[in-house]
Amino acid sequence: MLPALLHLLDKAAVRFGWHRGYDRSDDAAWRRVYSHAEIDAVLAEQTAEVTRQAPDHAALATLTNTSAAHVQPGVLDIRDRVLDDVLYLEGVLTAACSRRLPADLITSLEAAVDHAHELSVLLADTARATTTASSPTPP
Repeated sequence: MLPALLHLLDKAAVRFGWHRGYDRSDDAAWRRVYSHAEIDAVLAEQTAEVTRQAPDHAALATLTNTSAAHVQPGVLDIRDRVLDDVLYLEGVLTAACSRRLPADLITSLEAAVDHAHELSVLLADTARATTTASSPTPP
């Protein structure tokens, strides 16, 4: 395969949780499956990493978001990423339903999809608020 294509595939793999590796039986890329304990460790590490980065993010946000006009591009970017993720998550939910995976998994996925949709609405409202906050007030 072309190196540039492999690089793009690797980037997509990271984005969607795929890990490059090979199943010795068919040389196909495989998806890492975690045990319950490993999931707890991954979740704890994700939380710890975000907690370590929080002061840097807060400092950068404080420096760069000095007006509603400065806030707007970030809010729109975040909403765009949320919409991309919810679209993917809806696909995962559809697959889980069509394959009749466990009901508790489907219920969790439905809740996550609903929450993501709510978040996208809140972010849209926030983006709209940046226009009213930066508009001059009539006398």
